Amino acid sequence: MKTFSRRDPDRITEELVAVLSSKASYEFKPLFDILHVNLRQRNAASGGEEMLRLRVYEKLQNLVGRGMVKKTITKSGKEYRGLASLASALPVIPIAASASI
Repeated sequence: MKTFSRRDPDRITEELVAVLSSKASYEFKPLFDILHVNLRQRNAASGGEEMLRLRVYEKLQNLVGRGMVKKTITKSGKEYRGLASLASALPVIPIAASASI
């Protein structure tokens, strides 16, 4: 018997995909600042700023490892840019068809 756990959507990954889909490159600090503001507006930034920073960095590195975000090392630091495959990072959530009576 299979059981399914119900999880909330991954808001951090959603925001990373939204910001990095712009074709611009970001260093981590400016990228985190944008994400932090966006997540606070959505009431999705909980657990403190440092914990959120760690979670964002972990999700970002996961996307880099999966080949969806390109990490470039420059003289000023590391920059991240979304690739075409980034759109597939978000799960497709099927919409339940309404039952007709």
